[in-house]
Amino acid sequence: MFRGITLVAPNTKIPFMAMHKVNLAISACIIVGTVLLLIFKGLNLGIDFKGGILLEVRMPQAADLQAMRSTLGGLGLGEVGLQTFGTDREVLIRLEKQEGGEEAQQAAVAEIRGALGSDVTYERVEVVGPQVSAELFTNGMIAIAAALLAIMVYVWFRFEWQFGVAAIVADLHDVIATIGLFSLLGLDFDLTTVAALLTIAGYSVNDTVVVFDRHRENLRKYKTMPLQQLFDLSINQTLSRTTMTAATALIALVALYIFGGEVLRGFSIAMIWGIVIGTYSSIFIATPPLLYMNVRRITGAQDAQAAEAP
Repeated sequence: MFRGITLVAPNTKIPFMAMHKVNLAISACIIVGTVLLLIFKGLNLGIDFKGGILLEVRMPQAADLQAMRSTLGGLGLGEVGLQTFGTDREVLIRLEKQEGGEEAQQAAVAEIRGALGSDVTYERVEVVGPQVSAELFTNGMIAIAAALLAIMVYVWFRFEWQFGVAAIVADLHDVIATIGLFSLLGLDFDLTTVAALLTIAGYSVNDTVVVFDRHRENLRKYKTMPLQQLFDLSINQTLSRTTMTAATALIALVALYIFGGEVLRGFSIAMIWGIVIGTYSSIFIATPPLLYMNVRRITGAQDAQAAEAP
């Protein structure tokens, strides 16, 4: 009889809790490393957050980036970034913010249009001013903080407050680690990245809730089993589901990274890393804090009430 595909053998008994201090230490190093990167290197903020000009153009034939760089560089508009994406006819042009307000930005766009000629098709033209970019950055950070707070409240009401705290620890770990990756590699940090961070937070808590739900079931079923042993049992019981979910998501994301073009490259990298680190945290990081927070076991009348609840 066909029983489906599994990446983890049944009855696996990996002692996750025995190594939880090492895992927590590794995650602490990742977080400290991210903080140091942000202090000494910072983020490579995209046009969304620092202002500037972005043009997506389609050339009539294969683009000669060296010639285009020479032409646009002679306009005196500052540093110009060029890169192809999709096909060799599609070019992404990034231009730093111009001094002189909105009129200067529009004048720069007009100069670029004039320099490239009339045969070029403009798929996208974005001009972001400093005030708008500052508001976008602030709103993006608020969105991430609000999402994490909502996740904690949701898990708190669904389980117990200890589970809410553990879930937010795991989610913060994933978000901070992803920001650290962008700082380390110097990738553009823009609104698309914020969307990826919110998606990562949602994916991570989904995996974490599955593990926590099994913890709750086993806390009712095994009333005298030591917590460390019980948590190991729960994680091993959900390990196949966790790894299969991550594997199927990664297949789609790798395809998006390869074929999605330059515009989706940052989002794809963030999501691939986020799935990996989110799966890691749901297995190794979300549960250990529960060992230190006196998780309550449901017994007697509480068990009967829980069974009768809709």
